[in-house]
Amino acid sequence: MRFAVSLLMFICIASLIGTVLAQNRPSNTYIDQFGPFWFEVFDKFSIWHVYNSWWFLAIMGFLVISTSVCLIRNTPKMLREARSFREHVRASSLRAFPHRVEMQDAAPVPEAAQAVKALLVRQGYAVRERVDGDGIMVAAKKGSANRLGYICAHAAMVIICIGGLLDSELMVRLQVLLGGKHPIVENMLISQVPPTGRLSISNPSFRGSVLIPEGGQASTAIVMVGDGALVQPLPFALKLKKFLVDYYSTGMPSRFASDVEVTDPETGKTFDATIEVNEPLHFKGVTVYQSSFDDGGSTVSLKGYPLVGHGSAPFTVDGEVGKPAEITAHGSDGVPRDLRVEITALRPINVEDLQGGAPAGNPMSFGDHVASVAGSAAGKKNDHLRNVGPSIEYRLIDQAGQAHEFMNYMLPVELDGASVFLAGVRNNAGENYRYLRIPADADGSPAEFMRLRAALADPEQRREAARRFAERNSPSSAEQSSLQTAAERALGTFSTGGLQAIANFLQTNTPPAELERAADVVIRLLGASMNELRGVARERAGMPAIAETGPEAEQAAQWSRLAVAALSDLNVYPAPVFLSLSDFKHVQASVFQVSRTPGKTAVYIGCLLLVLGVFSMFYIRDRRVWAWVKPAAGGAGSEVYAAMTSQKRTLDFQQEFERFKEALTRRNRP
Repeated sequence: MRFAVSLLMFICIASLIGTVLAQNRPSNTYIDQFGPFWFEVFDKFSIWHVYNSWWFLAIMGFLVISTSVCLIRNTPKMLREARSFREHVRASSLRAFPHRVEMQDAAPVPEAAQAVKALLVRQGYAVRERVDGDGIMVAAKKGSANRLGYICAHAAMVIICIGGLLDSELMVRLQVLLGGKHPIVENMLISQVPPTGRLSISNPSFRGSVLIPEGGQASTAIVMVGDGALVQPLPFALKLKKFLVDYYSTGMPSRFASDVEVTDPETGKTFDATIEVNEPLHFKGVTVYQSSFDDGGSTVSLKGYPLVGHGSAPFTVDGEVGKPAEITAHGSDGVPRDLRVEITALRPINVEDLQGGAPAGNPMSFGDHVASVAGSAAGKKNDHLRNVGPSIEYRLIDQAGQAHEFMNYMLPVELDGASVFLAGVRNNAGENYRYLRIPADADGSPAEFMRLRAALADPEQRREAARRFAERNSPSSAEQSSLQTAAERALGTFSTGGLQAIANFLQTNTPPAELERAADVVIRLLGASMNELRGVARERAGMPAIAETGPEAEQAAQWSRLAVAALSDLNVYPAPVFLSLSDFKHVQASVFQVSRTPGKTAVYIGCLLLVLGVFSMFYIRDRRVWAWVKPAAGGAGSEVYAAMTSQKRTLDFQQEFERFKEALTRRNRP
């Protein structure tokens, strides 16, 4: 029993780890959280899927064996003890009990014994008597079911553990070890999986997942085993007719469900069902749960803008989520390079908290948004949440294999009173996105900003902008030449390295005492020159001139300030192109978890037995009473020696003994 208790403590600790630490996540998640060294250490113990680790299953197996041995050894003794009245206890032993009564009774022995029996029966005792010579031993007991509580509680532990083992990966792992099954580790179609990679349709226990796009159908599930997977045929076919989502006023999902059509291949009959969270489908011993969501192969149309060189003509990239596409872009040296675009996610809905000015950290996925909703999301605490529209996530991979991840919103958002496009970038999935703010033009597109970027990269347009700035701000031709040179130098320096290049130039060529004043002059010069450059770019694009007075002039000035900041940040933007989502056809897919859990019934039975056992042990009190009635020494009447005992001598027991003593002595009072 001590060994079983020790094993139970290990199981409790492991369950605590499995509850606190998110299970079955990608390895990169744990590497980022714990570091490579501790990841290797913890990976030896498989704490990422602790409930199916070899040591957890072994502990449960030993606990079953240990507790079963304990039950086998002690149950017969407990049952015999529960049935026994112990009527053969010696009369002399009663004087050794701490709770005893000694009294004289005027009635003869048979009548006195009968009175004691009647008293005990009225108090709920089962009674048995034994005649020994001229005396009578009356033995009574109640609460013997207390012993059954111990048996039920320990049997419940065995049954629950057996149910847990049946519903774990144990059955699948035994087939891998002994049944010749080999998990598939390479990519292949399900139809290409050999028999060694397929489980039987009558597999007694499994837990897998299946992804079905809208309009698609599946009759197999994927069971993960270590780093590989096995195909589990299902006894029915599941077709996703429609994925349903309801929203709160904030744009947060309030309900999500899947309308499916189930086909029984044996009879050919079909029926419709709706699967949603906490409302699974049960059919042919298999349970289908709504697990999560994914993209089912959405098609997207992207508009690409060059970020290098003085060309600004956009190009179109058509792709599909989950499939790569090839594009060609010019590098900083003007040499064209082939890039691979991997579109990783399309999110038609993005509910963000924009109080801080931009999305904080990683945007929540659609499934994470759903999981984060608890109660109404339309309350006051969510007033600042807004749906900022669709977004696209993609990876750009160059010829050297270097990759960065990008996330761009389709529509401009209002931040700090300005309409901007948010373009996120990060090096890997373990980092938060860093956002570039690209100001939107009057048409709600980044086209004017891209023309300004191209104009900044063109020496001829920079020269023309510097000339216009000098003519506008200097009356004499002598000053115009020097002012034009200064403006052209500021634009050229800014085009090569942004504001950081301007700062480096000033620190190198300006005395420290004059640095602050010089920086203020150069920033003003740069701002005015950039405004002229914008005018040149608009003129060449056939657009009207920038307003110089009124509210439109203030808006133009704000746009120019944002454009300068964005152009400066482009120097650290790790891509030669900017891809904007222009159109998409969203195809939703549902991820279902399918399981056959024969141990579920055993777990329910075990839980019921555990409840009954605990209540029996705590609320059923074991009581035993012995009364030895023999003739009195003088020959008249009888002598009664009675004793009461219990496993737990609590205050209730003391009070019950006092009531028994009072009732026993009351009939002989004068």
